[in-house]
Amino acid sequence: MGIRFHSRAFGLAAGAALLMSTAAFAQEKVEFQLNWIAGGANAGFAVAKAEGFYDDVGLDVDVVQGNGSATTAQLVASGQAGIAYADAVAVSQLIAKGAPMKVVSTVYQSNPNEVLALTKSGIDSLEGLKGKTIGVPAGSSQTTMLPLFLDANKMTEADFELINMPPSSMVPALLTGQVDAILGSMDSYRVQLESQGAELTGWEFASNGVPTVSTSIFASEDFLEKNPELVKKFIGASLKGWSFAIDNPEKAVEDVSEVFPDTDPELVAAELGAITPLFCSGDAQYLGKAEPAHWVRTQDLLSKVGLLPEGVDPTSYYSNDYLPADAEMRACN
Repeated sequence: MGIRFHSRAFGLAAGAALLMSTAAFAQEKVEFQLNWIAGGANAGFAVAKAEGFYDDVGLDVDVVQGNGSATTAQLVASGQAGIAYADAVAVSQLIAKGAPMKVVSTVYQSNPNEVLALTKSGIDSLEGLKGKTIGVPAGSSQTTMLPLFLDANKMTEADFELINMPPSSMVPALLTGQVDAILGSMDSYRVQLESQGAELTGWEFASNGVPTVSTSIFASEDFLEKNPELVKKFIGASLKGWSFAIDNPEKAVEDVSEVFPDTDPELVAAELGAITPLFCSGDAQYLGKAEPAHWVRTQDLLSKVGLLPEGVDPTSYYSNDYLPADAEMRACN
């Protein structure tokens, strides 16, 4: 009788252990929508996936490539995606129009956008761009930010011939002379052009009157309400991925290639190198966290040109409630 009792107890214990083990390995699935095609500009997320940082917190993350910040923001606003990565200005504009979304972590503290021209064109100043044809990538943060850039530099759209085109057409259009300049970015278009031997003259938005909060993790309020702990775990693991990428750029490139085999390692490395200064710009104190004063500056700048309404509390656009504690975050030196 005693033997039967101990045997049954062992069976129950083993069953309980099996259930606990299964629960421990159960992972929550997350579909994360990027703002752009995979590369150095979003390497931190690929690193978090390849290095097992998402696995460590019980998340099974599918990182989905995108086609422009404005497009990604619309996907979340329309309920087609729950959590995503895009330029904070494009996201904030939709929030101001009633879209129930929040920015929850900012990776780029300054935007990477810039106007680019081939040096051989002889265009050597913003004034020299007047009367020229400029390629504009449809559905991009560059398009969203253009009015602010023009206002800051006392120019109007009437000063140029703006040509909307697919993002994939921008680089060849500039190289072949179809346009005189493009609305590009230091983390993508510049890198692609320089990899093909182009010598460039550029005017960065951030150093020409547009120092705004930029590319960020954001989510719908419905997703945040239903998954608060998941979001916290996702942000923590993602920022760990970005920190690892900063310290181990060569391994980060390998990780991007592992998650996205079609990427060009040399291009990924150049993109990652180009964006590193953006992580701690804008007076940031920690990787992944835009300071309140930076949001206030962004609100003031954007409201001056009607990109955001005036008099709005910037906290209506973002929340720091899902970030790790400051002591757990990577400090900016």
